[in-house]
Amino acid sequence: MDASQIDDVAQRFYRAHGDKAEYEAAQKAKECEERGVTDEAEIWRSVRERIRIIRGPNAS
Repeated sequence: MDASQIDDVAQRFYRAHGDKAEYEAAQKAKECEERGVTDEAEIWRSVRERIRIIRGPNAS
């Protein structure tokens, strides 16, 4: 998945989940790791980082 696709997923995920989006993405990454799907876990970690940027520095 390239950077523009990650950005698109993050934007849609943030619109759908709001302030919980970053947490939800982290949970998906953790679930993928537990199943041994490391490539997908890495994608969700990238989505989480992009959501953090979308939310801005004042959100936690």
